[in-house]
Amino acid sequence: MPIRFAQKPGLVVYLTVGDPDLATTRAIALAAIDAGADVLELGVPFSDPLADGPVIERASHRAVANGTTLADVLALARDLRVARPHTGLVIFSYFNPILRYGLERFFSDVKVAGIDGVLATDLTIEEAEGKYLDAMRAAALAPIFLAAPTSTDDRLRRIAAVSQGFVYAISRVGITGTQQTLASDARSLVERLRRYTALPIALGFGVSNAAHVATLGEFADAAVIGSAIVGIVEKSAPRDAPAAVARFIEGLRPVIAAPAALRQ
Repeated sequence: MPIRFAQKPGLVVYLTVGDPDLATTRAIALAAIDAGADVLELGVPFSDPLADGPVIERASHRAVANGTTLADVLALARDLRVARPHTGLVIFSYFNPILRYGLERFFSDVKVAGIDGVLATDLTIEEAEGKYLDAMRAAALAPIFLAAPTSTDDRLRRIAAVSQGFVYAISRVGITGTQQTLASDARSLVERLRRYTALPIALGFGVSNAAHVATLGEFADAAVIGSAIVGIVEKSAPRDAPAAVARFIEGLRPVIAAPAALRQ
């Protein structure tokens, strides 16, 4: 069930759920969708977010301190599915919260919540094969995996073979965070992935402004923006954060003409 982007590039927006609080996250999510986000990645707070840079790490720690749980993230997803039924929704989590929640319960509740896909950022293809992927397929959920510039062609082939929804290509090796320029090997990674998949390819890690989105639009299908948006939330008063995030997304409108993801 691929997530289709009617405009190229589409826009995937990451939010750390529970930062600064659940009510504000909901307001930010709705503002982001209405401003042009095609897909929301709902970030599950985790105490040890190894793949994330300082901005998202701080947000995750704040949300954990607030007591935000995976159950809270799924409740928000159910709400958003009703409020904005055509928006793509992806759970973005480390595997530990999923495992503690219970795999069977997780996949059942994710399906009920109307989630489209799940990205367990520290779960490798090898570890996912078997029970995890079987449960994803049984629940009609899209497994999403990260493809890195250092991935071999064989690994890219394996990622493409099991991915659904879209393939998440990371522009550089390392942690998340804003950058001044896109990594030079981002284009070559997307071109390599094209050999193995017809799915949309979304590029993230370091994508943080309209110029980046315009550049990657030449070769990728969607931009993933996380740290830049989480940073806006961090710097804003809770009541001001939804409008600030919306203004940032609207600043990408010369590149992204309309909110456009279509769910199958």
